[in-house]
Amino acid sequence: MIDPATALRLDGRVALVTGGTRGIGRAIVEAYVAAGAAVCVLARKPDELDETERAVHEFGGTIVTVAGSAGEPTAIEEAVARCVDELGSLDILVNNAATNPAFGPMIETEPAKVRKVLEVNLEGALLLAQSAWRAWMREHGGVILNVASVGGLRPSPFIGIYNASKAALVLMTRQLALELGPEVRVNALAPGLVKTHMARALWETDEEGIAARHPMRRIGAPDDIAGAALYLASDTAAWLTGAVLVIDGGLSLV
Repeated sequence: MIDPATALRLDGRVALVTGGTRGIGRAIVEAYVAAGAAVCVLARKPDELDETERAVHEFGGTIVTVAGSAGEPTAIEEAVARCVDELGSLDILVNNAATNPAFGPMIETEPAKVRKVLEVNLEGALLLAQSAWRAWMREHGGVILNVASVGGLRPSPFIGIYNASKAALVLMTRQLALELGPEVRVNALAPGLVKTHMARALWETDEEGIAARHPMRRIGAPDDIAGAALYLASDTAAWLTGAVLVIDGGLSLV
């Protein structure tokens, strides 16, 4: 029987979160730390990593940080190794980091930008899953959570190559769930429009009007996604794998 007092606790577990210094990733880090997990954050900017580390320490949490890109093999290997060597395990991997240097018609996207999007949003997620599997999860089990997007489920203007990378990430989620069960559960989140720095071009020009089109009458906040990420990492979701959870304020209904 599920104990409501401990159902969403992550005590004794270690989570690696990419892009965990701001936006959705930062909210996930804070939720996991509050639930008792130790975290490793892989992100590009040292100043943001330092600020995140200070905040987690002030909260009383345990954190290590690695500066580097989530699409860079050496940074990936370092982050995974530090989870196991310094924090003692790697129970949860959250592939949250993403990039979108291309804004406009997909047909006009430059090849270099296509490669960059796929390197971070897709290849990096796979390399991280492979490294986590080899280093810990193959023998001990675990959870992999991929942060995709509603754009991976349907087309939308201006961010076509980003959406294509997220569609591939959704398929990769299901493929890995098939291959890695029962030891490892693999699920994805598909957020709608969330009020983050990365997505500001999509909402800042008409936030009130865009919010009004949602049945929930607001744009998402990072904490809206973090709550779902906590659920999927916890034992409450123990029989859930290969799922893609849409969190979009009901916009897909209209």
